[in-house]
Amino acid sequence: MNKYDEINTEVPEPEGQKTKYRWKTYFLRQLLVSSAVWAHYFVTGLFFGTPTVLIPQMRREANSTEAVGEEIGSWLCSVFGFSAIPWVFIIPLTITKLGRKIPFIIACVNIFAALIAMYYSYTPMQILMSEILQGMNHATNVTLAVVIISEYTSPKYRGIFLTIKSATFFWGIWISNAIGTFFHWKCIPLFGMVCAGYTMISVFWPESPYWLADKGRFEECRKAHRWLHGSNENSILEVETLIASQTEYLKSCDSRKRNWTFSSILHTITCKQFYKPILLSILMVSQYHLSGKYVCSMYVIDIIKRITKSESTAYTGMLILDGVTVLGMYVGCFLSKILKRRTLFLGSSTVGITFLFIIALYLYLIKLSIIGENNIVSILLLISFSVPISCGPMIMTTSLYGEIIPLRFKTACYLITALMSEIYSTSFLKIAPLIFKTFGTHGTFLFYGIASGFFTVLLYIFLPETKDKTLQEIEYYFKSKEVIPKETEYLKPLQ
Repeated sequence: MNKYDEINTEVPEPEGQKTKYRWKTYFLRQLLVSSAVWAHYFVTGLFFGTPTVLIPQMRREANSTEAVGEEIGSWLCSVFGFSAIPWVFIIPLTITKLGRKIPFIIACVNIFAALIAMYYSYTPMQILMSEILQGMNHATNVTLAVVIISEYTSPKYRGIFLTIKSATFFWGIWISNAIGTFFHWKCIPLFGMVCAGYTMISVFWPESPYWLADKGRFEECRKAHRWLHGSNENSILEVETLIASQTEYLKSCDSRKRNWTFSSILHTITCKQFYKPILLSILMVSQYHLSGKYVCSMYVIDIIKRITKSESTAYTGMLILDGVTVLGMYVGCFLSKILKRRTLFLGSSTVGITFLFIIALYLYLIKLSIIGENNIVSILLLISFSVPISCGPMIMTTSLYGEIIPLRFKTACYLITALMSEIYSTSFLKIAPLIFKTFGTHGTFLFYGIASGFFTVLLYIFLPETKDKTLQEIEYYFKSKEVIPKETEYLKPLQ
């Protein structure tokens, strides 16, 4: 018998039984699921941050910049995205067939194996091979991990749990850079093994109730949902709404529509519940990567060196910026409980873009020798750019598209969104040295400011509010003149 079978009542709990203990039990169960995903994100962040400190260390040990050339160095910083692309296709299909739990366990085993491979690597090529193994985990983070938290947590906690997920990734980058600054880089995979071990021993929760409902396994869906959310009136209403919606959907789908035929593909891409969420997701992913923060996190030492002409300042600035980034993201997690999603995302983006233009102007004036460069001012401007971007796009992009993508189109939507995300991250990380060389540091910041501003305007026009809405309510928002089932008439469209 599964542990979640213990709650097997079909009636709401009497008011007197809604004790503080029971509330804590269901919260802790959702926290357990989320913490496994957070640990996975954290270890992936460790991997992502390793090249920033690994490359300078290997060059110093060999007393030559040729030990890690510019070409292999750019591959070490960007290969994650290239190796993730095949998995972007595989994982969404796998989670549709096998559910959420089994693929996540496979990803946990893979990340542990990649850490072992990195620890026993000694040459840049060996390290590159260990990073290629990480492709699966990067694809997992932008597909399966988002699905797990969005489906396993209640609307009350979903927002903050999703934002903490993204913050934990950059916490891993900061810890990786701090370890590499004061210790040998091989300490990073050793520390990562401990964290990866936690993910492997904590996965004893049930299968996602949303996946079970999609497969027509409604009794198992009810049991899994009760294990996660209890059996109070709201929880029962939520699961019965989900089941009613999926029952109606399954009845309307003949075998031809459930398979990948031309007519089913045409029906999917012309459905507003598909193309509206996917276009919004692509806009958010574009805005996130074109904010420049992702590239700055990987090339932070080189960027500060270019500005300040000081290696010691570069390392100090790196740790300060990484720390401020993580702090800003946790501040954003707190603000997400107070502010509406749309307000926080767009407001913080606007402030961050403003500082991108200010930094570009400041660096251009330095180039023209109109003003002199000041290390403190340079780092403060980078901090002023990092904090708002950390509060908004960095923690909310995956959170928002995790909420707006409907259950029935998860495979196709996550495949397209994750593919776009990996192409963006890989391309910009790979060509970043060329962009800095061609346009200069000031031109690069100006480019990111203009590009990110363009997508922010589009999101201001089209992005809806999703805070405190169930996934079913959000799904109904994207329906156009469709009849809401009688069982779900209490739901109101998003405003």
